[in-house]
This record gives sequence, structure tokens and C-alpha cells, in this order.
Amino acid sequence: MNSTTRFACATVLTATAFTAPAVWAQDGVDREQTGPYISGSYGGYKAHGGEFEDENDMLGVALGYQFNPFFALEAEYIDFGNFGEDDVEGKLKGAGLSAVGRLPLTDSFGVYGKVGAFASAFDVDAFDEDETYDEVSPFVGAGVDFRVTRQLTAFAEYNHYNVDIDEDDFNGQVTNDGPEFDTGRVGLKYQF
Repeated sequence: MNSTTRFACATVLTATAFTAPAVWAQDGVDREQTGPYISGSYGGYKAHGGEFEDENDMLGVALGYQFNPFFALEAEYIDFGNFGEDDVEGKLKGAGLSAVGRLPLTDSFGVYGKVGAFASAFDVDAFDEDETYDEVSPFVGAGVDFRVTRQLTAFAEYNHYNVDIDEDDFNGQVTNDGPEFDTGRVGLKYQF
């Protein structure tokens, strides 16, 4: 992660540390357990795999539905931006659909895991050739969340993505079959 991402993460984590006790003390405010929600997130990622070694910032937006305190379905859009080395550059964006399993530890704080499918559009410019790869691949993630107000929840999460390319498209000059992405991000979720 670059310095901007580190600063953003540090700011959110610091705010979390100072607001969490006040949030946990809000026992008289009932949390909405079900319904639709939207979220926005910002973070960073590390791409690894052959010529795609790089790190950069990412943005995400999501729409979901919380069926009960333990389960939600979520659709999200993520823009990874540009990454890569001198002769091999990539640009990745896509939409994910995931099932989210949440374990509430208190009325305001919980941990969750997610598993889903990521439909990506991966543009690769390598050795004077351009290719676009559209595919669907699995992804997994985990995170923590805490309620800031009755409808607003802050979260921090890790996800792992993998996309593939066809090495034959670049005359064998690309030495791997696509990058893997380890992502860390923070965000806010608003439940209606």
C-alpha cells in the first residue's frame, strides 16, 4: 500500500478505536437486523504473479440485502485501476456477487466471511499486443464491522482475487497465467 492508503487506513482505525466504546454503550438503540444496504470502500491491493507485481489503490461500491443478523447477499463493483511493469500493464475492473456470513460478537461489533464470484474485465497491454479477458472467478474474504449509528456501519476487510490470461496471446513472453490480488479496504455501509 502506498502512503495515502496507509494514512486512510490509520485514520479509520484510529477513529474506530475512539468511537467503538461509545457505540458499544448504545444498548438502548436497536440495530436494524434486516433490509437493503449500500456501501462504499477505499483501500489498496498488492498484485503478485510474474510481470504483474505491483500495488495500487482501489475503489468499491456495493448493494446488498441483510436477511438476518447472520446472512447477507451482496453485489459490488470494484475498480483496481492500472498496474504492472514496463512491458506488461494491466487494468482490472469487475462486479462481484457474494454470500456474507456474519457472527455478531456484541450488538454493535461483528466479524464476517464472504465467498463469491467475480466477473472481471481485464485489459492487458504486453509487448505491443492488447487483449481483454472477460471471465468469472471465485474470491474469498473476511472482515470486521461495527455500528456507528442505527443505520451506519464502518467495516474493514481483506479479500483475495485471482484472474487469468492466456499466455499464448503474447508469444510466450508473459511468464505467468495471471495475477492474484490481496486487498485491504475500509468503508461505510448504510442500511435502509
